[in-house]
Amino acid sequence: MSADPVILRPVNEADLPLLARFLTDPEATGPFQWLGWSDPERWRREWEVNGLLSDEGGRLMVVTGTDRLGFVSWRRAVTSRSSYYWNIGAQLLPESRGRGIGTQAQRLLVRYLFAHTPVVRIEADTETENIAEQRALEKSGFSREGVLRSTVFRDGRWRDAVRYSVLREDVPTGLPDGGAA
Repeated sequence: MSADPVILRPVNEADLPLLARFLTDPEATGPFQWLGWSDPERWRREWEVNGLLSDEGGRLMVVTGTDRLGFVSWRRAVTSRSSYYWNIGAQLLPESRGRGIGTQAQRLLVRYLFAHTPVVRIEADTETENIAEQRALEKSGFSREGVLRSTVFRDGRWRDAVRYSVLREDVPTGLPDGGAA
């Protein structure tokens, strides 16, 4: 892995095979994200339409120098006719996990979304057993809100999740140095 800072950037065509791994390779996704086989061309089709960036959500690559480490994503969660917030996630390749990269990437994504959209709330959910992601979210500035019972069906049973959130007022304004997205 490069000693360069973690940055977020738009997905380019050369990234699509790496993204397809997260849809077809249980080892790449890790134990908490493998939900079964999925269409490996799904993201390519969306990328051809909008580059994986839309008003409803998107994906950005997590990189250091020329090393592609994974991606972050967000999706719009509508709460009323005139209100919404973002729900975010991160997925890193196995060799990139456990090094604080997910924490940095989520922190960058939060600042990016607050800088470029009018939302005041960003949420993230993870399974109750995914302690590493809970720590990463807390280090990224998220606050634990509670447990959502039986929200994810994975590996033959329903799993509980923990919901976290961060509000605009919790985050300093502007993008951090090196955090271009």
